[in-house]
Amino acid sequence: MEPLGSLEELTQALRCLPGVGPKAAQRMALHLLQHDREGAQRLSRALAGATQSIQHCERCNTFTEGTLCALCRSTKRDPALLCVVETPADLMMIEHTQAYAGLYFVLMGRLSPLDGIGPKEIRLDHLLKRAQDGVVREVVLATNFTNEGEATAHYIGELLSARGLVVTRLARGVPVGGELEYVDSGTLAQALRERRALAG
Repeated sequence: MEPLGSLEELTQALRCLPGVGPKAAQRMALHLLQHDREGAQRLSRALAGATQSIQHCERCNTFTEGTLCALCRSTKRDPALLCVVETPADLMMIEHTQAYAGLYFVLMGRLSPLDGIGPKEIRLDHLLKRAQDGVVREVVLATNFTNEGEATAHYIGELLSARGLVVTRLARGVPVGGELEYVDSGTLAQALRERRALAG
């Protein structure tokens, strides 16, 4: 098989981005080469730097450049509250509401047996250890209101409730089938304020 040319290689690489098909990837590649070579080089350097320096926070599993992220290092957060989210984007959305002052655990996904994503892939063992540190009193389940997100919340809720922790779930201010990344901050703030205990 003949190796790809540089333009085709760039186009194929851009297709890894969500929502970017072949035509959009080709348009992006041509734009960068025709109109913004400096921007393309900056993008290349930023991607290389990020992939080398960004890792997972040892406590909450989000992205960080150090051992612990800024939120986990903060003395202004309430360590008795632990909010479980699917992605760093969901964490950022909750932070944007300014309605929550606790700490987080980022699953980096959700349970989806059909896709081969089970408890191990979303580091549930790490979450259980984190939630049972003797400081956490309430775990807020803020997974998305998709079928997989609901199943993940139910599964985690059962595990944590059995260990004597108070477990709450975001209220239904977030639309069913909605993903936190796309919900407006007012709706998300209301959902956080009206979170409820899961029936055991």
